[in-house]
Amino acid sequence: MKKTMKTLLSAILASTLIFAGCSSGAGTTQSEAPSEPASSVQEGAPESAASEASEAPEGTADGETYEIGVVQIVDHLSLNTIRDAFVKEMETQLGDRVNIECKDAQNDQSNLNSIVQKFVGDEKDLIVAIATPSAQAAAAATSEIPVLYSAVTDPEAAKLTGIPNVTGTSDAIPVESIFTLASKLTPDAKKFGLVYNTSEVNSVSVIEQAKEYMSANGYEFAEATITNTSELQQAASSLVGKVDAMFTPIDNTVASALAVIAGVCNENKIPYYVGADSMVSDGGLATVGIDYSVLGTRTAQMAAEVLGGKSPSDIPFEVMSDFSTILNTKTAETIGVQVPEDVLSSATLFDGTQGELTAGE
Repeated sequence: MKKTMKTLLSAILASTLIFAGCSSGAGTTQSEAPSEPASSVQEGAPESAASEASEAPEGTADGETYEIGVVQIVDHLSLNTIRDAFVKEMETQLGDRVNIECKDAQNDQSNLNSIVQKFVGDEKDLIVAIATPSAQAAAAATSEIPVLYSAVTDPEAAKLTGIPNVTGTSDAIPVESIFTLASKLTPDAKKFGLVYNTSEVNSVSVIEQAKEYMSANGYEFAEATITNTSELQQAASSLVGKVDAMFTPIDNTVASALAVIAGVCNENKIPYYVGADSMVSDGGLATVGIDYSVLGTRTAQMAAEVLGGKSPSDIPFEVMSDFSTILNTKTAETIGVQVPEDVLSSATLFDGTQGELTAGE
């Protein structure tokens, strides 16, 4: 069976464009990334609920225009992929009857708060919050405007459940599957360095799962925690010579500067396991994860339901469960990992270039 990285590679190419906001048809508002805080920019997913652009979702008034505010905590490939897939699906759902304003908080909490407060002040019809910090800020800012989150790893730990105007999609990763993959690729790795931001509840939740799994399965671990990207080089370097491999969950701070830690790991031939496909494309060795375009598309389908009159309280949050193995063959070659044929034949492969790569037969 052949698999390709078309979706991921398209996202990479898109991310090289100027990040100027969303584009969703004639009715879309575009916004530039800010320089000031007050204005800073399952089993597989369900079948698309898309209707023709000329048909409004059930419950909407024909010709009515909806205002949506989209906020993401930081600019990195996984979150950008969700954003772009969301915008594309909303164009399918509503055509030019939706204006989408996108903002990037640049990993700054004050920016994030200002953005969501402005969305509330503008009386948006819907706020879409990408990643856990964005969702928490949006949920705290309004009890009236519907809030849809995407890429919230653990909605319960983030205290985003049981709120009448809040629901969304989770990108929870199969921690056990990642360590099973590690045992195939690097069977001699018995001590893992855990690198993550202690301020991100999404990371802390997964790290706790990883610790529990490792403790029960004969692994050791050491931690190197950070609070911002400037600490990443030192954190990664502090683990060199002390661990056999490293692991980072879906951590927005680390992901936004992943090349830093990937560089340390690759230079020292340390296998680096990560939580998302974008982190593999940026130099990590491998993961077992989800397709972030599917996550964004499903979030948009939920948005159409909400704009059509359905209450978020009647839409349970969804955890994606269609996972795939993703491997960076260039990283494997760099650090001297021999990939078993059964992994090569079934994995989605990335070769460190922007050219398409297919897996083995």
